[in-house]
Amino acid sequence: MEEPPLFMDYIHLSRISLKHLTALHVMLSTRSVTQTAAQLCISPSSISKNLSQLRILLEDELFYRDGTHLIPTPFALQMGPTVHSILSSMNGLLHHSNFEPQHYQGKYRLAMRESAFELFAPILTNVIKNHAPQASFTIYSKDHYGFDALQSGLIDFVILPHDISQPPTRDKELVWEVMAHDEMVCLMRSDHALANEELTIDHYLAQSHIGIMDKELAEPFFEQNLAQSHRARHVPVIVADFGAAAILCKHTDSLFTCSKRWAEQAMQAKGLLVKPLPFNYGKVAYSLVWNKPSMNDQALKWLCDQLKKPH
Repeated sequence: MEEPPLFMDYIHLSRISLKHLTALHVMLSTRSVTQTAAQLCISPSSISKNLSQLRILLEDELFYRDGTHLIPTPFALQMGPTVHSILSSMNGLLHHSNFEPQHYQGKYRLAMRESAFELFAPILTNVIKNHAPQASFTIYSKDHYGFDALQSGLIDFVILPHDISQPPTRDKELVWEVMAHDEMVCLMRSDHALANEELTIDHYLAQSHIGIMDKELAEPFFEQNLAQSHRARHVPVIVADFGAAAILCKHTDSLFTCSKRWAEQAMQAKGLLVKPLPFNYGKVAYSLVWNKPSMNDQALKWLCDQLKKPH
C-alpha cells in the first residue's frame, strides 16, 4: 500500500527560523547561553529570547538547570542530528562556490583515540601548515565525543581503528571510509618468558592480557573467533588506550594485542617485542567517519578529501 504524503505544517514551520535552530545547535555544544552568544556574536539576552520562542513553538523546555549547568532535555538531544542536517545543508547553499582553504578561518573538530592521533598527526600537521593555516583545529578524545556527538554536529569527523567485520554503527547517515589498512600483532616485554619462543595459540591463551575499552564498538571478531574455536582470553585489566596498555605491558607479563602500524611508530611501544598472532583475526583498519549531511559544507568536504588522500 502506498504511504500517504507527508503533511507539511507550513504555518508552524514559518515561525521557526534559522536563528532559532542555530542557537539550539550551538547550545547543545556549549551548554551555556554566554558561550553561545559569544560564538554567534550576539547578546546573551538574544539567545535567551530565541530559546524561549523555540520552547513555545516546540512545546518542550529544551534545557533545564542543574546547579550551574544547563542540561538538554531528551527531546533536545533527539533533535540534535536533524538540526545539524538542516544547518549543514543551508550552509552548503550559502558557501557552495567560494571556499578557499588558505583563507578559511573557521573551526574543524575531530575526535580520535590518542593512539590514532599518534599515527595521523603528520597528516593533520600538513593540512594545518600548508593548506589551511588560518583555520583552527580542536582534537577531542573519542571517549568523550563519539558517534552521538558526530550525529549531532558537535564534531565533524572521527578517526579510529576497528575490526572491519564489526558493524560499528547501523546509522545510515554515518559514512565510514578506510584511511589505512592494518594488521594486528602481539606485544610483550623484552624479557618475557615467551620472548625467544614461537607464539602458539596455547602460549597466547595461557597468558593474561591487557584489553582496550570502547563502549561504542561491538566485540571484535578475533575475540569471538577465539571463544568459538578455542576459548576466551583472560583479561584482568582493561584500559582506555593503546599507550596505557603498552606501559602496563612493560611492567607485567601480560600480553597486549594491538595495531601493527601503531606498534611500529608509537614511542610507548619502543622496547616491546612484536610477535605475529597465532590465529585468524579478520581484517582491521583505521577509518574516517563523518555525517553524510556534513558534506554539504564545502569546508568539511575539502578536509574530508584531504584526510582520505593516500599517505
